Amino acid sequence: MKKAIVVGAGVAGLASSIRLALKGYQVQVFEQNSYPGGKLSTFSLQGYRFDAGPSLFTMPHFVTELFELAGESAEEHFEFSKKEVACTYFWQDGTEFTAYSDRKQFIKEAHQTFGEPEENIERYFNRAKKKYELTSTLFLEKSLHKLKTFLSIDTVKALFQLHTFELQKTLHQANIDAFSSAHFIQLLDRYATYNGSDPYQTSGMMTLIQHLESAYGTFVPKKGMVSITDALFGLAKRLGVQFHFETSVEEIRVESDQAKGVKTKTASYEADFVVSNMDVFHTYKKLLPKAKPPQKRLKQERSSSAVIFYWGIARQFEKLDLHNIFFSEAYQKEFQAIFKEQTVAEDPTIYVNITSKDVPEDAPEGCENWFVMVNTPAQHGQDWEQLVDRLRTIVIQKLSERLGVPLQQWIVCEEVLTPPRIEAKTQSYRGALYGASSNDAMAAFLRHPNFSSRIKNLYFCGGSVHPGGGIPLCLLSAKIVADLIPKV
Repeated sequence: MKKAIVVGAGVAGLASSIRLALKGYQVQVFEQNSYPGGKLSTFSLQGYRFDAGPSLFTMPHFVTELFELAGESAEEHFEFSKKEVACTYFWQDGTEFTAYSDRKQFIKEAHQTFGEPEENIERYFNRAKKKYELTSTLFLEKSLHKLKTFLSIDTVKALFQLHTFELQKTLHQANIDAFSSAHFIQLLDRYATYNGSDPYQTSGMMTLIQHLESAYGTFVPKKGMVSITDALFGLAKRLGVQFHFETSVEEIRVESDQAKGVKTKTASYEADFVVSNMDVFHTYKKLLPKAKPPQKRLKQERSSSAVIFYWGIARQFEKLDLHNIFFSEAYQKEFQAIFKEQTVAEDPTIYVNITSKDVPEDAPEGCENWFVMVNTPAQHGQDWEQLVDRLRTIVIQKLSERLGVPLQQWIVCEEVLTPPRIEAKTQSYRGALYGASSNDAMAAFLRHPNFSSRIKNLYFCGGSVHPGGGIPLCLLSAKIVADLIPKV
């Protein structure tokens, strides 16, 4: 029986192992941590449960598809529901906006709140949809680095409508060309952060991210985000995938320019194919010491990282929902601080995620579990202890003022995650959440491919390679890898 090895049990590694098992391979997965999921994991603190990493769940069909391929009913193993409200937004001048998942309701509410004509919003959404439809099969579902990808009718259609993509504009420019409300423009600029980028640098192409949320909606897993990991881990085990936890791979074995397996501290394992779900930077630096690294790709600017405060809150806030954004008054300065000055902004935008709104058992009765995130630069040797102390004071003061309560007195327990800790726990280079940033019109073409052009039978999946970071794209990377590897 042919063998495949997956290095890393992140969500892309789990999905890759499932797809390869379904193609007839005997699959082994090696993971340095004692648990699967990578960033998509969980922990508890004094009766409060927290999702440690990704908090936004959209495009659930990429998860349920894996069960369907295995001939199983996804509903029996993974339950989720669609949110009526995608996100609640707050500005310091008192403006509030409820972003409904329903497109018509969103447009109506946006018109009433921001004064933008409904037809303008509809036109913007339609253009974003067109960008997605022209590029999804070309850029998101196939390897950009194979010639056959470009020898298709989809490529011809895309080339004839290049003007639609607004590549020559930044996302911010595309938004100010479409609207006049500063608040609404800021809301739409925020979608650059979905892949760790800067709206004042990333391409106008990125309006398609907004389409994904409006078209597919925002969902909440019944047992928290970690249930995505639990469901995929369970499916992989039922398909016979063998997992080795607390087992670090020290080297990918390469003979005659061909991947032959992996080495750990205690043993060597043979395989016909090796898939690395480890950050591509560390894959080359740590696991392929003799291979010539693709320096240009590895030197790409990193995406943003984050400081996350996990707070147990001993009360409830009715005006807050699952996803909440408290905007900065100086948005451009915030991104300049992150990407140019490599520090934390004086007036940061704050994201508050509260899963106990939908999963009551995630917090004690009458309480809430707050996942409070601020975008930061990646790890470049900053004094994170000093930055976190300052940031904590800023965040508590800002939220206290906006919510009209002395927040500090309601925080009963706390855990903090910083870029250095993210790197240590997940091997994400410099603690970047999405690998390379997309602060370039050609970023999609610059990401590392899902295969090695120098080492045969070596493949890559996860947020540090094509097509990018975030749960949906990580799952797509696994699909691309499986499509490149022949069936047994």
